[in-house]
Amino acid sequence: MRLRGVRKSQNVEDRRGRGGGRGLGLGGVGLLVVLAIGYFAGIDMTPLLENATAPQQSSASRELSDEEQQAGAFSAAVLGTTEQVWDRVFQEQLGQVYQPPVLVLFSGVTQSPCGGASGATGPFYCPADEKAYLDTDFFATMARQLQAGGDFAAAYVIAHEVAHHVQNELGILGEVNRVRQRVSEVEANALTVRLELQADCLSGVWARNVDGLLEPGDMEEALNAARMIGDDHLQARAGRVPQPHTFTHGTSAQRAGWFKRGYDSGEIRVCDTFGASRL
Repeated sequence: MRLRGVRKSQNVEDRRGRGGGRGLGLGGVGLLVVLAIGYFAGIDMTPLLENATAPQQSSASRELSDEEQQAGAFSAAVLGTTEQVWDRVFQEQLGQVYQPPVLVLFSGVTQSPCGGASGATGPFYCPADEKAYLDTDFFATMARQLQAGGDFAAAYVIAHEVAHHVQNELGILGEVNRVRQRVSEVEANALTVRLELQADCLSGVWARNVDGLLEPGDMEEALNAARMIGDDHLQARAGRVPQPHTFTHGTSAQRAGWFKRGYDSGEIRVCDTFGASRL
């Protein structure tokens, strides 16, 4: 992805390097992959981690590594592209004004109004404060452990969380959350799948509108990332027979398919997963 000269967003809150965080006892990407699989597959990985980690309190601030500084600059640039795209798309397709989210970068653990965030939660969006949360170590997890490397795959992660903010701006996220509280767990999971696939589709809309920044292979990186974090793939990777009633993000084919649908059209209207008879 060509990001040289792209405006970096100012809506970034960088909490990395601050004191007071709690680091994972084992540290490193090897542990994060276990946590990431648990998050995306909806699997309780606690038994695998008992006695393997010892949370460590750290009160000292530290300098960010070169890799962390690069990840921060990359994230700010990608966030800047989402602001430009959704400003234009909201105006042209909806006649509305887009209010962008804040991206919180953290390392290890942090706090949000939606609860504590750590490598165990993976990237997520909190509608309570309209912020997306990202431990930039997750980029390494994707590349080294989930076989979903590449700069555009990493950009897709940010675009997906911003897409949840788009859903929040449109009132979709709040309505789905209200319905989920009134239905069974299986029904709630099914609604969550449609919500996540819609975010994948909206990520595709973003990708279509930054087409001038794409390089050869970028689209395949994004589609591969979508496939690698499909519920069926991650449950199988964790040694389980895929259980569709537990899916919360969609299958590999569904995630890649909806991303491509958004990319092919570039239109928000094609992302109506809730009105689709088949996903």
